[in-house]
Amino acid sequence: MKPVYLAGRGLACALGQDMQGSLDALQSGGVAPAAFRLPGEMGGSFPYYAIAFQQKDWNERARDLVQRVAREAGAQHMRSGVLFVATSSFDIGAVEQGAAQMDYDAFSRKIAAWLDWSGPVYVINTACTSSLNALIAAHALLSAGEEEEALVLGVELGNRLTLGGFAALQLLSQHGCKPFGQHRDGLVLGEAVAALKLSTREPALWQMLGGANVVDGSQPTGASAAAVASMYQRALEASGLAADAIDLVKVQAAGSPGNDAIEAQGLRAAFPVMPHLVSLKTALGHTMGASGAAEIALLTACLEQGIWPHYADPVDGELGVSLAEHMPQSVRHVMATILGFGGSHATVVLGRA
Repeated sequence: MKPVYLAGRGLACALGQDMQGSLDALQSGGVAPAAFRLPGEMGGSFPYYAIAFQQKDWNERARDLVQRVAREAGAQHMRSGVLFVATSSFDIGAVEQGAAQMDYDAFSRKIAAWLDWSGPVYVINTACTSSLNALIAAHALLSAGEEEEALVLGVELGNRLTLGGFAALQLLSQHGCKPFGQHRDGLVLGEAVAALKLSTREPALWQMLGGANVVDGSQPTGASAAAVASMYQRALEASGLAADAIDLVKVQAAGSPGNDAIEAQGLRAAFPVMPHLVSLKTALGHTMGASGAAEIALLTACLEQGIWPHYADPVDGELGVSLAEHMPQSVRHVMATILGFGGSHATVVLGRA
């Protein structure tokens, strides 16, 4: 099996329109979410982490952001590799504007055209775990020697349907994101476009070691503690590591009263000695299908530059877990986790060279 490296990354999110801008904003304390107002009986005003880069036309805005993050990841010259597009909402924002039809094949061709991509294109939609599952698929192709390069592109941009659906399910907070928080009361959604370039021919600081996706549909909109524990165990087996080799876990911890408790239960079952934990939802919001790629891009950059998120709300002591208030001194192995609708539980393992 060939080693697979994280050879490039690009990020546009509420923090900033590139990686350095995002890091600078996070180091300065982050940004406050904007207000997203939904009309109608189930409407209201909800905090929302929007990308400040604004254009009225959805397609033009998406094209510019996709091209920006791909360039930042060093993918502008890639033609022979594989493109994985990870999303949960596709281009529904353009459909709402009357600028697109509900055609997923047309969406993938549109993304490929924006990048002048001539190689294979795969679209992954497993709700919030989309970009992590895209990473797992890309790692399988590259480590087996079937491809030498892949670009994983997470795309999640604002639309009324996503916000309206979460609001109707009463899953959104009206006050803010509180990961594992004592006063957590729901999710805060956000936008992100992120690119991760994987390569077997460009050694880099971070290597992808493996991952796992476990599906348990017994709770269609929630997590399963047994599935969380199984996901970690399978990912450790795939990467050839023991639980005590993990220095840091980037958890989901999106601020859901029930899901955060279930995730904490699964963590306690998987790790006899709890590693350091970090959540990035207070910085980005929950960026749905793009969240895995966006949070890995930001986390690896934070670890390299010594920048760490701040949590305003105290952790709920009944959960039996805590979030690291400061960056751990030595981080060699990292797990990055996303939990999603449909019972999908996904995590990947990164090793620092």
